[in-house]
Amino acid sequence: MDHLGLFEVTKTAQHMGKEGHQIDRRPSFQAGPAGIMPLPEHNMKNINQLPDKLLLHIFTYLHHADLCQIAVVCKKWRAIAYDSTLWQRVSLRPDHSGLSVNNIDSLISLISNRFGHTLRYIELSCELIQGPVLHELSNKCPNLKHLTLDFASAMQLHDFNDLNAFPCNLKNLTICLSEVIFMEGFMRKVYQSLSCLEVLHLIGTFEQGDEEEEEIYEVINISKIKAHTPNLRVVNLYGISFVDDSHVELLSSNCIHLECLALNFCLRVKGTTLKVLTQRCKKLRTLLLHHCGVEDAAMRAVEWENSAINELDLTSTELSAETLQDILLRMPGFQWLGLGYSEFFNDKILEELLRQGKLENIRAMDLSHTVSLSENAILQLIRQKGPQLQGLMLGGKPKLAEQFFLNVIPFLKNIKVLSIGTAYGWFLRLSTRVHIDQIVICLSQHCTNLIRLEVQWDPDTIRYSDNSSKFIDQLRIRSPWIRSLTLSDGEYYEMVKSNFERSDRMTVVRTTTNYTTSIVCLLNDYKDLIFN
Repeated sequence: MDHLGLFEVTKTAQHMGKEGHQIDRRPSFQAGPAGIMPLPEHNMKNINQLPDKLLLHIFTYLHHADLCQIAVVCKKWRAIAYDSTLWQRVSLRPDHSGLSVNNIDSLISLISNRFGHTLRYIELSCELIQGPVLHELSNKCPNLKHLTLDFASAMQLHDFNDLNAFPCNLKNLTICLSEVIFMEGFMRKVYQSLSCLEVLHLIGTFEQGDEEEEEIYEVINISKIKAHTPNLRVVNLYGISFVDDSHVELLSSNCIHLECLALNFCLRVKGTTLKVLTQRCKKLRTLLLHHCGVEDAAMRAVEWENSAINELDLTSTELSAETLQDILLRMPGFQWLGLGYSEFFNDKILEELLRQGKLENIRAMDLSHTVSLSENAILQLIRQKGPQLQGLMLGGKPKLAEQFFLNVIPFLKNIKVLSIGTAYGWFLRLSTRVHIDQIVICLSQHCTNLIRLEVQWDPDTIRYSDNSSKFIDQLRIRSPWIRSLTLSDGEYYEMVKSNFERSDRMTVVRTTTNYTTSIVCLLNDYKDLIFN
């Protein structure tokens, strides 16, 4: 049984020899002058004869759960599978990684004997966040840079009165908050260890909430955090119910090196302190306000023309056309712009952005579900800026059908992320069916850099032929970097999925029910913004 207490010996392992190779009692043969004759015993090869370094490299492609399984094959494999270089990034959150530890003593032993100085990233579930574990991480893991503490499902905290050590070289700290657990008692013990922190994620419970109004508690003191973290570059406050404009002002008062601020799904943020933020944080270049409660007057009051912001997300905000025109045209320019579900973003604003050169360096845009934006305006945008675009979201626009995309795809030579089509809905139903084969052929001919593709048309809208599998072959071969192909569940999805599975690319094809494509991967600080 493995140290993690998760896995028993598998059938494959049971049939392995004591030296780690599969036992084959059949005689081996080779062709010779006298016909077929047995192969000499000394010429027989097995996996155990590979150098340890090569085996170690092979094991780097396995998940930790797999390493725990193969560790029971033999002593040699166990020693290699438990090599500390294979355990530099560890997630002990069963809901995310499927890996867990039975008790605290086992985890302390793992930290000391297996992780050690090579550990750089670890995620801990709430039951593992205890004083002895944090002490061990502090003492035995000097190179630990990324730490995730998941309190989301916690109903009460452990006793941290004796906590006197915490990893002090962290660059990235993620705390998943609970609605009912107050963090001040714990945080008071760790403030002094956060001076090196550059990336902070505070993850709220927006996705777990309901529509009923309940009393909202401030479960963590952001003002004290910012006082001890002067080197913050990236701050992500995601879906936190109590965060409002006062917290934005607090961050701006001490975090002068701030380059990226994400306030996605923080509904209480109205934008009244964004003016102070842009005045104090001169390095701020990325501002993400997806589904925030920003208001027209507050946004107009910001001195956008004096800011360095070139990546802006206003998706699902309710700003008026006048406000959108005012703030977008006062900004110096954009590299990344999210305007999905912006009801009042129209042709006039887009034409002015093009005319004034605000999109000169644009590389990614989200224009999905922009009902006031016409087909012709989007066509002109793609004709002018298509060759430089790496990401484009055009979902939820029923007037953009087969012929439109056949016309514009040749301009998207460098596209990496693309979303097209309209999801099923009685109010968006197309009068004609879309011949998907023609679009796939066009994509395979012009978009060889594709990484993510989403086609939202439902099975009732898509039309395909008996040769569709051949066209998917072309897309798969000519766009070798594609990692996600998202389709509406149906017969066409099943056909595409089986095509990729035959090529041993099992996880590429996904359904729109379980996966949504986004251009966030094209943000400058995307790697720092990932929190799960």
